[in-house]
Amino acid sequence: MLDTNEIARATVVHHRGIPVVVVTGEVDSSTVAPVRTRLVDELAHRPRGLVLDLSRVGFIGSTGLQLLAEAVVQARGQGTALAVVAGHRAVLLPMRVTELDRAVVVRDTLDHAVTAVLSH
Repeated sequence: MLDTNEIARATVVHHRGIPVVVVTGEVDSSTVAPVRTRLVDELAHRPRGLVLDLSRVGFIGSTGLQLLAEAVVQARGQGTALAVVAGHRAVLLPMRVTELDRAVVVRDTLDHAVTAVLSH
């Protein structure tokens, strides 16, 4: 079940040695700050790979999409493989409309996203 609380939360876990930023709630201009903080902090460590898990996000607005686009650019620039976990319309549709799904690897499960990052 999706967490549709208004406040976005972001935590970091590790799966098979890869950091995963797990986001819950709704990501828009008024709630993006904790997601931005976690994502920027993890990218600052210059990991080999990073996964952004959006499977528990009930809504992603233009600010959240912009943050994702910025993360894609930064990850590419520093050689970090980046993948997104998203398997539902609330995240996939905005990513498709903005063509972000073409700029980053999108998988429907955490394990598949981590495998994509590890095989990069």
